[in-house]
Amino acid sequence: MTYYEIKPGQLLQQYVKCYYVYESSSHVTFGDTVFPCGCMEIVFNLGNGNWQTQPGDEFVTTPPIELWGQLNRPLPVRSIGRNTMLGARFYPHAAASILPDKVNLFNNQVIDYGAIADKSVNTLQEQLRETKTWNKRIALLEAYLLQQIEHAGKRLGKVDVVKDLMYELRHQDIYETMETIATRYGISARYMQQLFLQYTGLTPKLYSQINRFQHSLRLVRNRNTSLTDIAYECGYADQSHFIKEFKAFTGTTPSGYSINNSPVTLATVQPAETSPVLV
Repeated sequence: MTYYEIKPGQLLQQYVKCYYVYESSSHVTFGDTVFPCGCMEIVFNLGNGNWQTQPGDEFVTTPPIELWGQLNRPLPVRSIGRNTMLGARFYPHAAASILPDKVNLFNNQVIDYGAIADKSVNTLQEQLRETKTWNKRIALLEAYLLQQIEHAGKRLGKVDVVKDLMYELRHQDIYETMETIATRYGISARYMQQLFLQYTGLTPKLYSQINRFQHSLRLVRNRNTSLTDIAYECGYADQSHFIKEFKAFTGTTPSGYSINNSPVTLATVQPAETSPVLV
C-alpha cells in the first residue's frame, strides 16, 4: 500500500488541507477503521478495485466519487483489489464552499458526490482516469475546486467567520465559555452553533472534542506518555473521562489501541512533506 500527501496550490491553501494519493497494488483485501478527524473529503476512485464502508451491519461499496461527511463515531472500511484513490481533504470550515446544501446533512455518511454536484464533476472523473501523471491530475482537480469556490458567492463570507471561530476554539482558555467567544464576534451562542452545524457539520462542542481527541491520539501513538499525563495535557477532567471519549471515537480503549493493526492510520500519520510510505 502506498499513501502520500500533496500540498495544495497557494489559492486553495485556506480551503484544502491536503491532497492525497492512496494506491493498493495487490488483490489482498484488508480492513481498517476510520476515526473522526473534523475534516470532510472528496475522493475519486481511479482504479479497478473497490472501497467499502460499514455504516450498519453490512459492508457497502462506495461510489466512484465519494463525499465523506463529518464522522462523530468510528467507521469500519475495507479495501478490495487494486485501488487508486485521489482525495481532497478540506479544512472543517471549507467544505461548505463546494457543497450545495447544509454540511451537517452528510454526517456519518459516504455518499455519491457525482449525484449531488453539477455534471462537471463527472467530466472531471473521466479526465482524471484518462490522465496518467499525478501533476496533471492535481492541476485538473485544482481547476475544478477553484471554479466551485467562485460559484459559492455569498457563502464564503460566513465561511470566513466560521474559520475565525474555529481558531478561537482551538486556542480557547479553559475558563472561557462559548458565550464569551460568540460575543466577541457580535453574535449569540445559539447563532454560533447554527453556523457551525451548517458550515462544518459539527457543533462547537463536538469540534473541540474531536480536536482534543486527535491530539490525544498522536500522544497515544508515541507510547511514551502515561494515560494520566495525556488526559492532563489534552484538557480532560480526568483519566476516566479521557478513556471514555477515546473509546467513543475509536471503538477501543487507549491501552487496547495498536497502530500496527491499522494500515490506513499507519500511512496517514506521516507528515505531508515525507516521501510515499510503503506498507
